[in-house]
Amino acid sequence: MSRETARMATRAFALTRGAIGVAALLAPGVLASGWVDKSEARMPGSRVLARALGGRDVALAAGIMLSLRHDAPARGWVEGAGLADAMDTLATILSFRSLPSPNRWAVLSLAGAGIAASRILSQVIDG
Repeated sequence: MSRETARMATRAFALTRGAIGVAALLAPGVLASGWVDKSEARMPGSRVLARALGGRDVALAAGIMLSLRHDAPARGWVEGAGLADAMDTLATILSFRSLPSPNRWAVLSLAGAGIAASRILSQVIDG
């Protein structure tokens, strides 16, 4: 993969993560419903946690974008995003049986895609 292709793919990765984060900040019940049922997703505690996760994703996306903009190393930011997705995966697996059935698979799929993308991009972005 060329350096420019890696940079474009990493930008897309960051923009996607940032969009998910902004969506969680603006509509936290949608993100929370991935882990809890709809009635629990509307509860204040669930909304706070969803917004916190959204803030984390916005921060990771901003770090990636700023490092690319300033032609600084981005690998650490990309690896951090992958680690966040790995922790989301672990949290989901630990509570898997108690989560809403269709949503738990969606959460695992998204987090797994984030882990895979982070792994691939971290190997090529600064090389």
